[in-house]
Amino acid sequence: RFRLYTTKRVERAAISERRQLYNTASIPLRSQVHNYSADMKRLWAALFHSIDGLVAAWRDEAAFRQEVVPAVFLIPLAAFIAPDAVSLVLLIGAILIVLIVELINTAVEAAVNRIGLHRDELAKKAKDAASAAVMLSLGNAVMVWVLVLM
Repeated sequence: RFRLYTTKRVERAAISERRQLYNTASIPLRSQVHNYSADMKRLWAALFHSIDGLVAAWRDEAAFRQEVVPAVFLIPLAAFIAPDAVSLVLLIGAILIVLIVELINTAVEAAVNRIGLHRDELAKKAKDAASAAVMLSLGNAVMVWVLVLM
């Protein structure tokens, strides 16, 4: 009885293997078929999550608002005063980097605060490093604007 069971099991495995070889040659596996509809849904969801993040940063972070307001004026101004296309990209890019780094700073602060509001040396390091990154990006923006406009 045991021998019969193992023999049938081996035969079934061989048949299954032959079917799999035959099928994979002509019909792609379900995992190989690309689902563009799911990709579009994921992209739309990512877009709306990003918009939610921008709205939350605007609503909850005074520093972000303080950096967006000048950006709204400086980006169009850059289009008028930039001597060439490269300068325009540098001027706008420097402003956008400030906003990006501020968003990252906001994310770091939110994550650290989520863990706990108690005093912790590692939390302080994380927040200070994120704040220093914002400061450096602001210094970079000032330096780029001064050098391009000279």
